[in-house]
Amino acid sequence: MKKTRSLYHGHRFPAVVISCAVRWYFRFQLSLRDIEELLFERGVVVSYETVRRWCDKFGTGFAYRAKAVRRKPGSTWHLDELFVRLRGEPYVLWRAVDEHGAELDILLQKRRDTAAAERFFRRVLRSCPVPRRIVTDQLRSYPAAKSRLPELANVRHVFVKAAARVNNRAENSHQPTRERERRLRGFRDPKRTQVFLSSFGPIRQHFALKRHLLRASLYRKQLAQRFDAWHRFTELTQNPSAV
Repeated sequence: MKKTRSLYHGHRFPAVVISCAVRWYFRFQLSLRDIEELLFERGVVVSYETVRRWCDKFGTGFAYRAKAVRRKPGSTWHLDELFVRLRGEPYVLWRAVDEHGAELDILLQKRRDTAAAERFFRRVLRSCPVPRRIVTDQLRSYPAAKSRLPELANVRHVFVKAAARVNNRAENSHQPTRERERRLRGFRDPKRTQVFLSSFGPIRQHFALKRHLLRASLYRKQLAQRFDAWHRFTELTQNPSAV
């Protein structure tokens, strides 16, 4: 029987160190140098550039696995756009979340027109089932793009006023991105920003439980389950607390 190669094959540092560093970077508001310092305190001497390479290599795969183990996406899509600047150039970050607040997908684009909306719809449909309802603001690109897609022809489309805060599911989901943008002192490269934010959302949400709605005992129980799932899909055999 052929032995499966380890996910961390060829790396000098153990899997528990790499997995922990990647989790810290996408879960908390930490810089690469912050993680370098935290690892050094634990006796692990590694440069922040090595941490960057770990995040680039493993972040996308871990985010995909985090999305795979969460519950099935809801039947309502909440969509909204966020304006960001990359080296002074304006970009539009399209985001879709379900009625539970779980991020379905994001797409960074230069424009906010019908073609951009259609591109985003197609991207979300590749990884999510067709919804029963779509909730958006009154941007006219949404209905124009929706009419071009046969899969969404019979889907109910609800328009809300952005000022009314009716679409809070999507609008509130932008807050962690804004916080991380400030911590990183702005995003720079479009491709790197797309890759980072695609991993940032699922990994952060994997651990970010709604603590204010849970008793302490239930919160700890659910958080322990999330850690168990993380250990499984990152192929860990050791508790990260040992780092």
